[in-house]
Amino acid sequence: MNTRILLVEDDQSFGAVLRDYLTINNFDVTLATDGERGLKEFMEKDFDICIFDVMMPIKDGFSLAEDVKRMDRNKPIIFLTARNMREDILKGYQIGADDYITKPFDTELLLYKIKAILQRSASPEDEEQEQFKFSNIYFDSMLRQLKVGDNEYKLSPKENELLKLLCIHRNDFMPRELALRKIWKKENYFTARSMDVYIAKLRKMLKDDEGLEIINVHGEGFRLLVKN
Repeated sequence: MNTRILLVEDDQSFGAVLRDYLTINNFDVTLATDGERGLKEFMEKDFDICIFDVMMPIKDGFSLAEDVKRMDRNKPIIFLTARNMREDILKGYQIGADDYITKPFDTELLLYKIKAILQRSASPEDEEQEQFKFSNIYFDSMLRQLKVGDNEYKLSPKENELLKLLCIHRNDFMPRELALRKIWKKENYFTARSMDVYIAKLRKMLKDDEGLEIINVHGEGFRLLVKN
């Protein structure tokens, strides 16, 4: 069964285009054009993930998300907004949003984020995995040991946690904010630059394995691409 998405967007033209794009990519999408209709759809059907525009008539996206979270606190929600105000972003996360995307945005980026959120929601047991073996590496996160071919590395705690997240999300999108909140416990300019330094260190360790590559995704996150 295809993943079921509740898309609530009051711009009917944009909503129809986004619905069609997601449908082409094998999602089952229900489109509602205001928050009240969106809430009615949510109460009548079963959805895997919700995508809500923030600024809507009748019931805005934040109010709709609060209603949804009261009924199902674990339901994944992505907010879409034309406003890039810090207060709005913080409010979205306080309500329980899994992500917050500012318009205009790359639709491919939205696909990456949906897949990453669904992967985390569907398989929380992956968080408990400690050993990873693929391509030409062996990584034991419990011991903080990485073996790349004949080379062995003892990882620092942050290198270890970051590589573990990349391995869990291998071949899928790992959002920057996920790593910053999980490892650095805060998200700001300095922690983001620190993470970039650790990504560069991990790239240097993995460079001898031609079957692996850490790639940037539109400045929003990373993918550990396993080519073999």
